[in-house]
Amino acid sequence: MVARVVTVAFDGVEARRVDVEVQLIGSAGQTTFTLVGLPDKAVAESRERVRGAFAGIGLALPPKRIIANLAPADLPKEGSHFDLPIALALMAAMGVIGPNDLDGWAALGELGLDGQIAAVGGTLPAAVAADAMGLGLICPEANGPEAAWAGGARILAPRSLIGLVNHFKGTQVLRPPEPGPAKAGAGGPDLREVKGQESAKRALEIAAAGGHNLLFIGPPGSGKSMMAQRLPGLLPPLTPQELLETSMVWSVAGLIERGGLTRDRPFRSPHHSASMAALTGGGLRAKPGEASLAHNGVLFLDELPEYSAQALDSLRQPLETGEIVVARANAHVRYPARFQLIAAMNPCRCGIGGAGRGHCGKAPRCQRDYQNRISGPLFDRIDLTIETPPVTAADMALPPPAEGTAEAAARVGAARTLQADRAERLGLPPFEGLNARASGETLDKIAAPDPAGRELLMRAGEAGALTARGWTRTLRLARTIADLEGCDVVLRRHIAEALIYRRNTVGAEAEYERQAGRITRPPGVREAPGIFRGVLS
Repeated sequence: MVARVVTVAFDGVEARRVDVEVQLIGSAGQTTFTLVGLPDKAVAESRERVRGAFAGIGLALPPKRIIANLAPADLPKEGSHFDLPIALALMAAMGVIGPNDLDGWAALGELGLDGQIAAVGGTLPAAVAADAMGLGLICPEANGPEAAWAGGARILAPRSLIGLVNHFKGTQVLRPPEPGPAKAGAGGPDLREVKGQESAKRALEIAAAGGHNLLFIGPPGSGKSMMAQRLPGLLPPLTPQELLETSMVWSVAGLIERGGLTRDRPFRSPHHSASMAALTGGGLRAKPGEASLAHNGVLFLDELPEYSAQALDSLRQPLETGEIVVARANAHVRYPARFQLIAAMNPCRCGIGGAGRGHCGKAPRCQRDYQNRISGPLFDRIDLTIETPPVTAADMALPPPAEGTAEAAARVGAARTLQADRAERLGLPPFEGLNARASGETLDKIAAPDPAGRELLMRAGEAGALTARGWTRTLRLARTIADLEGCDVVLRRHIAEALIYRRNTVGAEAEYERQAGRITRPPGVREAPGIFRGVLS
């Protein structure tokens, strides 16, 4: 007799079906336990955990040859969540539970030596996959509230192996778990606490409205990290679809506690010593990295040049495609990574920067060498670059600003509503509704500038100031600036402000100013670095 139970193996956030088959062979003799089906070390050790758990509940393995097969055999099996399905299939083969009791169920969970069932990662995508297969899910009690978020799936969440056996025998009834708490947002710090830096606040609001990447450059203490930490307060909550996508990534990473989900957008801020695998994912079991954990949220990289060049350049592809593929010798693991990059850096190694200012006697070479740690292609993917000059004593003496997070968030929400309505009219998927993700024919439809704006953009391109990617990102940014004004058409002033935020080389600056003259800037926007500095009339 062969006993079977369904479980899953994880391929990124996708849960793929695995059938656990157990067969007892031979007559009375020595007990042997063989596990096949391409298991990793953690799965191979399931034999000893199952043996110990059986001893913990008063069961002994039969004196036969036990073969446990994990099918399909060519799919790599990783993790300790195979313990419970192996134990259940073995108990069915031994007759401890009925041969048909496991029909219609999938299972996952780690066993302790006392028969307790420990929490595992990936319960939410496993529950979604089980529901798609028309199966219920047996999972650890600690993961029950998380699995219950899957909706219509039947869930059993026992605390121990003996409790599950009693449920199947009818001597104990396990009640289905309730979904975990929907955590309210913590609120976060208020933008009103930031004094001065009106240009940087304006750039932060534009970035929030369109989902654009943003870089702050300024000396220590100028408020770069303060403003980045206040960005989540400007962003709208996750939509139901985004909440499911984000929660599935966090579930695979084992970061959902007691099934509690939140509609706040993720905000990840790894230390600058983080490796490439820590940022993009990888390791022994190809876990999601910080970029994937920031899916549908914000990835904040403080002290940007201090990250390794390899780690930073590994973000170039996901910034364009919105996903990360972790390539391994025996598999390719795909994780979603649609995040908004916010970065901060000092102008030079000593932190002060600027020729003849402060304590830096090496400018401008110090600045050039320090900023050259970041590759040009990565800079080209950053839509807004803004200087944050030192905050003066006069700024600190001012009363708190009249506007804070609530007022800015209202304007951001109005701009995002315009983008969502526009995407619905064009028949675009919701995640393509943000201006930062518009491309191709869609961008031509929504961001075609007026003649004066097109002429200004052409002059910037002719001066060698824009790559093809820079042209596209400038149009996206100008569309967001127009949305904040409630303007249907992208005008010259929107293009001009978008160009101010582009980082460019000193060599192109003189040529551009020679061809196009002075560009004017919107009220409140300070003179920005690069070739697009000037004053808006």
